Amino acid sequence: MGKARRCIPLGCKKTFALGGWLFCIFSVNVFFVSKLLCSRPPNKNNAGYGRQDLRNMMDSENTTEMHGRIKWFDPAKGFGFVVAETGGPDVLLHANVLRNFGQGSVADGAAILMEVATTDRGLQAVNVLSITPPDSPDQMPLGDMEQFSADDIAACPVQPARVKWFDKGKGFGFANVFGDDTDIFLHIEVLRRSGLGDLATGEAVGLRAMDGKRGLMAIEICSWESAL
Repeated sequence: MGKARRCIPLGCKKTFALGGWLFCIFSVNVFFVSKLLCSRPPNKNNAGYGRQDLRNMMDSENTTEMHGRIKWFDPAKGFGFVVAETGGPDVLLHANVLRNFGQGSVADGAAILMEVATTDRGLQAVNVLSITPPDSPDQMPLGDMEQFSADDIAACPVQPARVKWFDKGKGFGFANVFGDDTDIFLHIEVLRRSGLGDLATGEAVGLRAMDGKRGLMAIEICSWESAL
C-alpha cells in the first residue's frame, strides 16, 4: 500500500499561497526601510554634531581659547558662526554649547570668549567662557529705561522667571517670575543689550524687573544659572 497523502482543501492551499506572498512583500519592505534609515544623512539643523561628539571634543587636549564676535546665530537651525578676533575661518557655534553656558540664543555682534577645537569639519566652539553684549555707543536710550541709573539696575535683585511668550517680529513679549502670575514686559532691545538674540516660550531665564511707564518691565535678562 502506498503512503496515504494528507489532503489539503483547495481553499487552504490558496490561503497558504496568499500568506506566503504577503510575507515576502513584508520582508522586502522591512529591508528597504531599514536601509533608508541607516543611510540617512546627519541632521543639518544640528550641524551634524550630537552631544557625545561635543563631549569628545571637550575632553580633547587640542583646544585653545579664542576671542571673537557673533557673526550670526539661529536658534531654529541650532547653530551659528563666530568671527575670530585673530581672523581666519569662521568658528561653528552649536546650540548645545550655548545651552551649556546657560543661554538659548545670543545677539549678533556680541563678544565671546570660547574654547575651540579643530575638527575634520573646521573650527568648532566646544565651551563658552563668557559673552559680552554688543557695543552700541550711538544707540538711542530706551524710553522706559531713561529713568533708571546703572546703580538702580545693579541694586535690583535677579529673579528666576519663565518666558510666557516672545515674538521677535513684534519686538516684545512677557515673562512671569516663579510663584507670581504678574506679567513682566520684555522688550527686544533689552534682550539685545543683555547679549541675547531671542527667547523661546517656556524658556527659563533670570531677570531684573522694575516699574516703568508701561508697568513692570525687565531691565536686564541673564542666564537661568545667574538667578539661582
